[in-house]
Amino acid sequence: MNTNDMDVTGEEHFTDLDLSVVVPLYNEEESVGHLVAAICEAHANARSAAASRGEETTWELILVDDGSTDSTVQAANDACAEISLPTRVVTMNRNFGQTAAMQAGIDAARGELIATLDGDLQNDPADIPRMVDHLQENDLDLLVGKRAKRKDGLILRLIPSWIANRLIAKVTGVKIRDYGCSLKIYRASIIRQISLLGEMHRFIPAWIASVTHPHRIGEIDVNHSPRQFGQSKYGISRTIRVILDLVSVLFFLKYRARPGHFFGTLGLAVGAVGVVMMGIVMFSKLVVGEDIGTRPMFLLGGLAMLSSLQLICFGVMAEMLTRIYFDSSKKSTYSIRRTHGNAASCDAGLFNADSNGEITHVPFRRAA
Repeated sequence: MNTNDMDVTGEEHFTDLDLSVVVPLYNEEESVGHLVAAICEAHANARSAAASRGEETTWELILVDDGSTDSTVQAANDACAEISLPTRVVTMNRNFGQTAAMQAGIDAARGELIATLDGDLQNDPADIPRMVDHLQENDLDLLVGKRAKRKDGLILRLIPSWIANRLIAKVTGVKIRDYGCSLKIYRASIIRQISLLGEMHRFIPAWIASVTHPHRIGEIDVNHSPRQFGQSKYGISRTIRVILDLVSVLFFLKYRARPGHFFGTLGLAVGAVGVVMMGIVMFSKLVVGEDIGTRPMFLLGGLAMLSSLQLICFGVMAEMLTRIYFDSSKKSTYSIRRTHGNAASCDAGLFNADSNGEITHVPFRRAA
């Protein structure tokens, strides 16, 4: 593996690891020891398989404690002290939520690939080597685990999950059957292009689709076990949060760079309704001669036209804020995977060719 890799954004990340395994933890003191042992076993199996092919694979483990109120941190430190796998325990100041804990682990990761899974032992770490091989063989940017035989309750878990998965797939257009499975493998250069906020970990495939093509997102069956220790942190109430988050996801995925189109279209639609209503009222007044001063349609039509004007103005303001955001943060509205060049490009100084004939892009630098 190269120790100096350039990702698709043109930024350099120095890494000597193949895979970083990120595990958010919250009150999992009974599970963490068994989990660490299972991850070490998966790593040993992956190293054996790589050695049989004349290769080598290196992992690291990052445990992120999300403000646990029990002895999770101590149990994690005790478990890590007994293993040779490079491990870090990241302790959050308080409980920020699974999404924030996952983002903290991703920020700390140094691997070319990043794997995430839950800390409750329901995800099987033995699936990780197989998923890594599948991702690399199919040149994917994200591989999502699908819990083929889920060991969860029907009413509180399976039915809400079934509804949420189909709703998210329908709205976002990313056809993943199990958005809720935390066992995923990412290319670090891709996942670092997005920021996970709120409770957006459920929508990671949709966010990934905003920086890479959906055909580079795959899904594979994985094992799923019943919870052995503690209590589930999920309930039926999460269905409401999923619906609210889905509205935000839809807006940011389709209208982040053009919010004026969203508010403008909505404003024109509302304005059209107002014009029709006011036209009917005016016809009644001027042609039929009816009194319109107390008619509800007159008030509703005027309100609709006023709302239309407000929405259009709000869209213009949103466009201005969007341009300020992209200009001030130096963010781009697109992302590039790689750039190829020919011999003439090397002669022109746009690319460099090393001793092996490999052509490397020379990034364009603006003058100071």
